[in-house]
Amino acid sequence: MSATSSHDFTDDVVRICRDLIRIDTSNYGGNDSRGEREAAEYCAVLMRDAGMEPTVYESSPGRASVVGRVAGWDPQAPALILHGHLDVVPADASEWSVDPFSAELRDGMIWGRGAVDMKGMDAMILAVLGHLHRTGQQPRRDLIVAFFADEEAGGVYGARWMVDHHPEVFAGATEAISEVGGFSTDIRGQRAYLLQTAEKGLAWLNLTATGAPGHGSSVHPDNAVTRLSGAIERIGNHAWPLDYTKTTRALLEQVAEICGVEFDETDPTPQLEALGTASRFVGSTLRNSTNPTGLTAGYKHNVIPGKAQATVDVRFLPGQEDEVMTTLRDLAGEGVDFSHEHRDISLEVPFSGALVDLMVESIQAEDPGAPVLPFMMSGGTDNKSLSQLGIAGYGFAPLKLPADLDFTGLFHGIDERVPVEALDFGCRVLHRMLEPR
Repeated sequence: MSATSSHDFTDDVVRICRDLIRIDTSNYGGNDSRGEREAAEYCAVLMRDAGMEPTVYESSPGRASVVGRVAGWDPQAPALILHGHLDVVPADASEWSVDPFSAELRDGMIWGRGAVDMKGMDAMILAVLGHLHRTGQQPRRDLIVAFFADEEAGGVYGARWMVDHHPEVFAGATEAISEVGGFSTDIRGQRAYLLQTAEKGLAWLNLTATGAPGHGSSVHPDNAVTRLSGAIERIGNHAWPLDYTKTTRALLEQVAEICGVEFDETDPTPQLEALGTASRFVGSTLRNSTNPTGLTAGYKHNVIPGKAQATVDVRFLPGQEDEVMTTLRDLAGEGVDFSHEHRDISLEVPFSGALVDLMVESIQAEDPGAPVLPFMMSGGTDNKSLSQLGIAGYGFAPLKLPADLDFTGLFHGIDERVPVEALDFGCRVLHRMLEPR
């Protein structure tokens, strides 16, 4: 690989990113979303311009995903999926410095909901594929290019639906690349990149306690509110122990090496502090978590209800779902029932192999000397759905970021924005990684 890529993707990637942000694709959960069909059709036009024959799929009216395919020059290589999502979390315009759907250019950045999560990466994919087609180049591997609906609500109307109803469109693929990983962070003055190789699993639980209804003035030991309150207090205050997976141990050991110290597994604080703002992501992947998020009971001061309900957001480490659920039931005690509002698996894939080597080499060709480290996400991506087809998914949306930008705080945050130079850098890295000729 040469030292840097000569092509400037800035004009294309900025135009596409701004166009996508201006399409309000806010996802309110359930089947309440907007704009996904318009965004899918916009992507389909650019995909056709890049030589694809894309198909738009609707899981429900307006809930649209679009998928196309690009032929590679190596017929022996398995296909690679490049995927993004079209939806965004809602934004309250009164909290923002700019209109969240204006895609304003300010201070060398594109501002707007979805700039980092993840219309910036969608734009990078489309810009690179358009460039390949215009210059008569092909990637080494066949590429399956997908832009999904509904990722922000678990993919029920997007990637999960596509896997369940149209698995044939992913035929021949063994690996996938999507959002979050690949961004840079500053570790004691050393720029490093975090490549996502794992995701915690999730369970959104509904807890219900029952008791005998009665008059508020009576002596009443069988009280559903009291029973549920105790359960929620124990669950919310449970001290989950530190627990390192292959991914998190490798990350913290390498951070310690960069800092010139030994890694003490009983206290990861020095390594988390060295990671700066990235510690927001990393710190929550060192243990399981169970956060109560809601309580509902009763309808009148002097009536003891027969039922009380709560919601809990559970995030479990790979391989620990059964253990976590057993602990939760023990903490809740008798008389509290559990049901799942939504559940999704955990993932952990190797930080090794030809694709990982290629991603590392592609970043280091554009930013020589920068280490690339594995990390786990506390949230989830559409790679969870694709894994049901045996596809190994990585988070790789490469961005070379200013050291003082609180990038991780921009995900679902106010004044979400992405540097234009970072998008151009990401395009150059992705272009290299596709091994075009």
